[in-house]
Amino acid sequence: MQTFAEAMPTILKHRGVWEGVYRHFDADGGLIDRHRTRIRCEYPETGPYAYIQYNHFMWDDGREYRAELPGVFRDGRLWWDVPTFHGYAWETRDGIILLNLTRKDEPNANFFEMIVLGATGEHRARTWQWFRDGQLYKRTLCDEHLVSRD
Repeated sequence: MQTFAEAMPTILKHRGVWEGVYRHFDADGGLIDRHRTRIRCEYPETGPYAYIQYNHFMWDDGREYRAELPGVFRDGRLWWDVPTFHGYAWETRDGIILLNLTRKDEPNANFFEMIVLGATGEHRARTWQWFRDGQLYKRTLCDEHLVSRD
């Protein structure tokens, strides 16, 4: 059986705390939303989860949102089933992480995410393509930098 580290070696380089900005655009490129983020990526050595992501989103008007997103490794992929979405991630031979996620909180919506880590391992870019009823309706750009390897 393939281990998590064998199937997804690059994802382990994402361990730590990342800060950045998420920008959501409509299908025509108009800005819908912008907020700051602090994301912590953990890889527990024991327990049921191979990965836990802690999200903290912050808007300029004072709103905040927090989420804990535990994932399990099975069949060569990282799987999530959390209150807002379910789906999986895998890694290409070139170290690009791809996700296919179905929203639970938005009827008939899903998105595909691509995560690319910069050569130094201190910057990453995430791009989401959102579909509803099979039609593109939104894109998200996430620009993040590593704050610590906690």
